[in-house]
Amino acid sequence: MKKLGFIFLLFIGFGFSAKAQHDPSDQIISANWDVIGDVEFKMAKDDSEMYAIFNNDIKKRAGKPFELEGYIVPIKDGMKQTKFMLSTLPINQCFYCGKNGVPIMVEVQLTEPTKFTYQTIKVRGILKLSTANALDASPISLINGKVVK
Repeated sequence: MKKLGFIFLLFIGFGFSAKAQHDPSDQIISANWDVIGDVEFKMAKDDSEMYAIFNNDIKKRAGKPFELEGYIVPIKDGMKQTKFMLSTLPINQCFYCGKNGVPIMVEVQLTEPTKFTYQTIKVRGILKLSTANALDASPISLINGKVVK
């Protein structure tokens, strides 16, 4: 559980800016990532809970097909991945590697496994929004996803 909580702490980056130390040419920028990046977060007074605040732009896309290109950040070991985080930055420039600020990420659940790669992948799935505590569960997911060639 603590491992998942740590991963979901990465979502704090949606509402806060961080000084980037990455190669700007590696960062994925797109209109769909902008929609994800506009999500804000609110912490409970005792910092025990954090909740996503979804604007109308992302709400109208919920439950519909949504496509993102990004970098795989594995949640579990293995060369084949079906559930992982998708990031705007490569894993070697990620927050918890100590080389960068917090990248925007979403959880991806594929219908079929894909091989881990350091290159970008494009995923199409159904956009799912969660109002649960973001420290326990991903507030933004792509479910029933497929890698787009």
